[in-house]
Amino acid sequence: MNLMFPFLGLNKGRALNEQPAATSVYLNNVRPYDVLGNRLRGGQRPGLDKLYTQQIGGSDAMAIVAVCSVTKVS
Repeated sequence: MNLMFPFLGLNKGRALNEQPAATSVYLNNVRPYDVLGNRLRGGQRPGLDKLYTQQIGGSDAMAIVAVCSVTKVS
């Protein structure tokens, strides 16, 4: 299945089955341009508030810098 990122943004003017290509009826915290490379590739907008009140991942000197997802195929 080929899924397209909704680069043309939010469109609530039509029924779900009549949506123009590259639009969506529901978007939440997404943006079309990459911040660092200014490339059109879609991504998540950064949050404005902290998700957790407690420190996660140790002290400031040992902050989490990356998260990896591993899938095992057998």
